[in-house]
Amino acid sequence: MADRNKVAAIDALLGDLSRATIGSTFNQFRESGPDDVHGAPDIRLANLRYYLEERAEADVVAVGEAAGYQGMRWSGIAFTSERDLARWGLPYLPTSTARKGRWSEPSGTIVHGVLTKLGAERRVILWNTVPTHPHLPDRPLSNRRPTRGEIAEGVDYARRLIATVQPRRLIAVGRVAAGVLGPEAIYVRHPAQSGATQFAAGMAATLGAG
Repeated sequence: MADRNKVAAIDALLGDLSRATIGSTFNQFRESGPDDVHGAPDIRLANLRYYLEERAEADVVAVGEAAGYQGMRWSGIAFTSERDLARWGLPYLPTSTARKGRWSEPSGTIVHGVLTKLGAERRVILWNTVPTHPHLPDRPLSNRRPTRGEIAEGVDYARRLIATVQPRRLIAVGRVAAGVLGPEAIYVRHPAQSGATQFAAGMAATLGAG
């Protein structure tokens, strides 16, 4: 795919994502909460756009489960917290006021630590099966497993990204992603719930293969 066609496809994907309603999830690219800075949805979309631009030559897409309240909910990027944005610096910007832009996500810390150790931070695009935030009723700062319907709707955006990037390797981080991406995806243990060691080993084996 020519670069300009790839850029157009990414633009269309992000535009559709910013207008999406996926079940009862919170769309951080369209909606604002009480602890959001002014213009937060647009900032998060810009963060994601910068992230994808920096990884224009990435040959791996790794897909997780869903946006979490400590990470993508604020940063706009899968497995990425506002602490990661601070480490990366401008043009990335935080969007929360509650913690002065310093939310930190345990799984994201593990993921970026592994990618940095492997020298693969810009080789891998991180995404989620559900790119919006599933939370418990009346508890916006919580996480829940996405419903089957939300997974079915959300994975369409992942498939569009994969079709655009055409990665050499597709990684399913966790069982939710593995269940919808099918046999073309290489399964790697999700880093949550004591899975850090297995995740690191799986990523090292996958990124170092062939």
